[in-house]
Amino acid sequence: MSTNPYAVQPHEQPSMPEPYLQPRQSGRAAPRVISALGGVLLSPVALGLVIYGGSRLQRTYAQAYSVGEDPLGLILLIVGGLLLLGVALLGVLSGLGPVLGGLIWGVIPGLTTLLGGSSVMSTLYDIGGRELGVGLVTWLVMGALFGSGFLLVGAGLVGTLVRRRSSRV
Repeated sequence: MSTNPYAVQPHEQPSMPEPYLQPRQSGRAAPRVISALGGVLLSPVALGLVIYGGSRLQRTYAQAYSVGEDPLGLILLIVGGLLLLGVALLGVLSGLGPVLGGLIWGVIPGLTTLLGGSSVMSTLYDIGGRELGVGLVTWLVMGALFGSGFLLVGAGLVGTLVRRRSSRV
């Protein structure tokens, strides 16, 4: 045994960090659940507000050629747009939310309408009521709901890709 007080025994070697050791990743379950629930629950509300507000504004415009006559329609349209932005921003937590919301509430109904024809549209008109039904059928026929769904899917994919790329640097 050495009398040197600073000598380190072989079994007491200080642990050296490995140069290529990856930092420990925290659990991703909570962000994925929050994002998925937000995407599935907020997407129909946001799309419904945008569709309903747009339908009100369209009706007002058809009657008086003025969009500013219906402040409720304008407010609903803006709130719905902000909620859609919130769904897209859920891609920061996990891409699952915007992807699910876009597929369930945009892409699948759009494909169903394109493939199902007039029977699907008449059912949607009956379910949605007068103003929401007209707005929903208009959005489906124009492909706006289909496009909105793909935009949400794209936002989710971009969020996932950016998160993966930033962890490599």
